[in-house]
Amino acid sequence: MASAPSPRRTKSSSKSDPDLSVDLSAVIMAATPDEPRVLTVHFDPQRLDALPSGPLQSQHRTLEVGLRKWVAEQTQLTLGYVEQLYTFGDRDRAEADVQGKGHSLSIAYLALVREARPAGLAHAAWRNWYSFLPWEDWRDGHPKALDLIEPRLKAWAKAGGKPLRSFREERIELTFGFEAETWADERVLERYELLFEAGLVPEALRDTQQPASSSKMRLAPGQPMALDHRRILATAIGRLRGKIKYRPVIFELMPASFTLLDLQRTVEALSGVRLHKQNFRRLVEMQGLVEETGEITTETGGRPARLVRFRREVLVERPAPGVRLPRLR
Repeated sequence: MASAPSPRRTKSSSKSDPDLSVDLSAVIMAATPDEPRVLTVHFDPQRLDALPSGPLQSQHRTLEVGLRKWVAEQTQLTLGYVEQLYTFGDRDRAEADVQGKGHSLSIAYLALVREARPAGLAHAAWRNWYSFLPWEDWRDGHPKALDLIEPRLKAWAKAGGKPLRSFREERIELTFGFEAETWADERVLERYELLFEAGLVPEALRDTQQPASSSKMRLAPGQPMALDHRRILATAIGRLRGKIKYRPVIFELMPASFTLLDLQRTVEALSGVRLHKQNFRRLVEMQGLVEETGEITTETGGRPARLVRFRREVLVERPAPGVRLPRLR
């Protein structure tokens, strides 16, 4: 099995500074009506799941060319549209055994695809992104993960002294809220960052050289990822949740034809909340986002359902043709 590519070291301007490495990472997302998925890879059975990535090399004409090369090599998946997400350069990007050797920058991209079976040099698999961030899924009510996170965050706030305690409590309320009425689905990164700062995720323990086993009872539920890839994933989820409200990106994940119920359930999977069925259909139809194909399907298990498709004319009719989220209350 292939080994992970070694980051390319770029000499810094100062001899006293450690070398700087730059790599390219891809958050490749797909979805079914039941779960949102992210494509992960790992090069060794004992390693954590990671995002497809590789070092920027001199033969790469552009950043995007380099990204597509690594994705194709590691997963044999050809990407369509991609957009640059963010540049990450915190010290926690490094694994514990290479800390102290300088910063490692990662330029991350977001890609939306219709799921295809990955196969490549690395072990690649589609994973439910809620296995990494289980507190983000409210579709079945208050997430059980939050029942563990809430007291641990509050204990962390109290440990900070009076002025700091007040500041921490305000941040906790703003980012988590812990109630459906105050839950902001787009603040995925802010919630992960707060858990990181509170030392409630294994990734936060890498800087302290503290083994995760020593704090296992304190840690928030959810599977860790290699490097800072869970932070990158959280950033991508927040970006996508925001974009589906003002751009028709949801249709990049849908098949050529689908039912309105499939569309609703896919939006619910991505946003992590249940939507009001009648209001959702009314909004989709009023915005002219779809049109009927003239065909029906009996695969719903109930009454035959009409098939619809994305109406691309909407892209030139309105500047922000997104899918609003009429939540259940």
